[in-house]
Amino acid sequence: MVTVNLGMLHFVLDHVYGAFMHRAKITPPFFSRGWGGSKLELLERMINQLFPDAAGQNWPPCLIQPIWRTVWETRTACLREGIFRTPCDEELLNALPPESHSARVAFLAPKLVPPEKIACVIHLAGTGDHTFERRLRLGGPLLKENIATMVLESPFYGQRRPMLQYGAKLLCVSDLLLLGRVTIEEARSLLYWLENEEGFGKMGVCGLSMGGVHAAMVGSLHPTPVATLPFLSPHSAVVAFCDGILKHGTAWEVLREDLAAQTAAMTLEEVRERMRNVLSLTDVTRFPIPKNPNAVIFVAATDDGYIPKNSVLHLQKAWPGSEVRWVTGGHVSSFLLHNGEFRKAIVDGLNRLQWKENPL
Repeated sequence: MVTVNLGMLHFVLDHVYGAFMHRAKITPPFFSRGWGGSKLELLERMINQLFPDAAGQNWPPCLIQPIWRTVWETRTACLREGIFRTPCDEELLNALPPESHSARVAFLAPKLVPPEKIACVIHLAGTGDHTFERRLRLGGPLLKENIATMVLESPFYGQRRPMLQYGAKLLCVSDLLLLGRVTIEEARSLLYWLENEEGFGKMGVCGLSMGGVHAAMVGSLHPTPVATLPFLSPHSAVVAFCDGILKHGTAWEVLREDLAAQTAAMTLEEVRERMRNVLSLTDVTRFPIPKNPNAVIFVAATDDGYIPKNSVLHLQKAWPGSEVRWVTGGHVSSFLLHNGEFRKAIVDGLNRLQWKENPL
């Protein structure tokens, strides 16, 4: 009788999928236009301002006023889509492609329940998640728990994708940092809007893979406690682009030539080291500990070909009080099969927060 190691099967599936997506040269690689020049320097400076020893770290969220249209409505629930101008300052706005200047959200909420009795979770996009549908399917069943779902379309994705960009393959390294920095700003503004303009009683933020890294950053930087729920997420983009499968889909030779034009000739190993230094800005362990670390739940996969276990445990150790839950599977299979575990983490994380007191 042949015994199959299911864990190895999941791990191999991730690598087969990764080879098909990133080694087969079916699509252009990541960063085919190089580092991003002065934009990269701007982003490095601005992200350094987010860390705990930076004077301006605890900046308040910007006010936004989304314009809404109703997509559908039933007796008990309503789905709306909204747009708002991204709340970034002028420097960031000038760095963004024009297509990304307006943010788009989908908002699925229960009716017949006062907002102070409703929790709302913002779902951030994983790599390649250009639409609202998958995240709405994840959040939809939570309506019966009086949990609303808000889905943010990332800059550089969906209708916000620059014309010259193919799919999720960002053109420059600076675009990756810009995507993260703007997503943080927009998500914090949406949390502020939900709490202060709409009066929701509890807030959370979640995301899969890259979306989970951004969710951890938002939960870390938001001025009030929010449930923070990273799913299948590393502690840093270094894990994906320097150590993991995405390194096979990165335009290393272009990046080497771009650096050589600016400085001296470099080996590929030196280029990879430069990438590590740049992407260390995405290391969530460098960000502040969230206001309520007990409401942080990581869901990780036992045999993830993209995210090694030690990356998840590294982040848990940096945030004492947070919890890691393990699901059996790889990155791709868990993404497809474990939505129930992700929903349970959302419910449990929100249950660890106090309801906001209703002002008299």
